[in-house]
Amino acid sequence: MTKHPIEVITSVERRRRWSREDKERLVAACLEPGAVLSEIARSAGIHVSQLFRWRKELCQIEEPRTETANTLVPVIVSEAAPAVQPVASEAPASSQPRRKRSDVMIELGRGRRVRVDSDIDTEALGRILDCVLGRR
Repeated sequence: MTKHPIEVITSVERRRRWSREDKERLVAACLEPGAVLSEIARSAGIHVSQLFRWRKELCQIEEPRTETANTLVPVIVSEAAPAVQPVASEAPASSQPRRKRSDVMIELGRGRRVRVDSDIDTEALGRILDCVLGRR
């Protein structure tokens, strides 16, 4: 018969508080070659997932911030160059404004859905729905 040590917490506080040094010591033990995380967690009286969480928190590498959005750039104001007149025969590449793409979601029942672009050819959509619904 194997006897397992039992830890009785008699304080009012239900959770144990771990100092940063204790967390770092346990995480460092996990990073050693040949370390078995379940044994380290069992010896500390915690669940393995707690070790993974501490390792994620303590080993998190913060990327340096780039402050390109707040960088000021020197500006030199000089006399304007003579404006070039556009040739009247040149028309803009697209005279119509671009439409925003919009999708239409069609609920077919039993968890089936079809998402199509709003300007799809209706005959093509009919053929697609016939195939999906097994009408052909």
